[in-house]
Amino acid sequence: MSEIAVDTGLLDRAWRRVTTLWRDMADRVVGAEETETVADQMRACLNGRGGEVSARNRAARLAQAYMAGDAPERAEFLRTLAGFDSDTAAVRQAAEALGKANGPAEEAAAKGKLKRLLEAPRVRLLTQFTTIPDGMKFLVDLRTELLRLSPSMPELAPLEADLKGLLATFFDVGFLELKRIDWNSPAAQLEKLVQYEAVHRIRGWRDLKNRLESDRRCYAFFHPRMPDEPLIFVEVALTQGLADNVQRLLDEKAPILDPAKADTAIFYSINNCQRGLDGISFGNFLIKRVVGVMQTEQRNIKFFSTLSPIPGFSRWLSAQLAEGDATLLDEEEAEALRLLAPGNPALPAPGEAIVATEESPSQTLARLLARRGWLREEAVAKAMEPILVRACARYLVTESDKRNARRARDPVGHFHLSNGARVERLNWKGDTSEKGVKESYALMVNYLYDPARIEDYHEDYAGEGKRAAASAIRKLARGG
Repeated sequence: MSEIAVDTGLLDRAWRRVTTLWRDMADRVVGAEETETVADQMRACLNGRGGEVSARNRAARLAQAYMAGDAPERAEFLRTLAGFDSDTAAVRQAAEALGKANGPAEEAAAKGKLKRLLEAPRVRLLTQFTTIPDGMKFLVDLRTELLRLSPSMPELAPLEADLKGLLATFFDVGFLELKRIDWNSPAAQLEKLVQYEAVHRIRGWRDLKNRLESDRRCYAFFHPRMPDEPLIFVEVALTQGLADNVQRLLDEKAPILDPAKADTAIFYSINNCQRGLDGISFGNFLIKRVVGVMQTEQRNIKFFSTLSPIPGFSRWLSAQLAEGDATLLDEEEAEALRLLAPGNPALPAPGEAIVATEESPSQTLARLLARRGWLREEAVAKAMEPILVRACARYLVTESDKRNARRARDPVGHFHLSNGARVERLNWKGDTSEKGVKESYALMVNYLYDPARIEDYHEDYAGEGKRAAASAIRKLARGG
């Protein structure tokens, strides 16, 4: 099947149209001189010379200058913008005046002045960018660049923090629109799905069409000022019962299920689309909104679940094996693996007795897992299954983030648990792709969203770090 070319041409044409508009607006700036530096232009924009229309044109001129620059010029633009900070001396004076204020009226006036002085002028300049065509997208992309540069340019961190605060206000969930994307949606939106799908890559137009068939759903949050740019989207499959294998779920040759016969909605891919909105959460609202919509529109759907990857499992297990964790497998499992391991010095030649080996069970397991193709060897895979499933249950239910003991170690697990889901079932050979084997030894997990318990589970996890899980998963996590 041919690959989809995510045509950057379409995106480039859109940006060329926008930058042409900016250039036209910039040409209308009265009194502008070619010798003006970027700092001069920023000061003129902040001074508001010529009124609102002039300020808007100056903002367009700045945006156009930024987009036209190369990487070093853009970095310098951001450094200059970051320099428009609060006046420290004026802030101190205002703080002293507040301390000396006499009575409620003076205190209110002093607080108001201090608040105005604390807001860096750069925040007003950033806000002015929202007045130009596609200015909101410009700010989102600007923060993408700031996130990339800030680790090596710490002087940009305050600007990044200011912009994050602005974007959190602009992209409050109350302003967002939930839209269903289907095969008849605008081509620009369909191309964005292909571009932003990071969980299960879309392999071609037939694959994309399959994901938008009558037994599938795709919902996305949009901002009114970015109508063709999804902020986050979720792909849903309508099924009978919980799905346990993503390859079968995405099989283009599988028969299409009559949506009226489905009883389960499987959320199998959730993608954040805008790097510039990192740290501004939409996912929990998206899932709850989609559950609400589907309960209304698809009343035969009784269960809402995910089929999720476990991206941190193999790293965690590798670390445990390197430390010689003896609790991962019992003696019988260790002996079975030892006899299966190719190249094991303990394996006898024909007619010879088994001899002792210094290789520990953890080392044997690590050596087997490091071999390519172990999952295709029936005897090895059968021996591995109970060990890996039990270890994965422990990883999901009991292992915590090193920086926060109340937070699940697995990032996808944290996302769903914080949204009010419970760990429902582990699926052996749930993702047999190269990526699935590398990240989670082919295991996938179903997180169940029970509409009647979502808020309870969310409160338990957010408040106490308590992880909701099915009894069978809890038993496995305890080593049973």
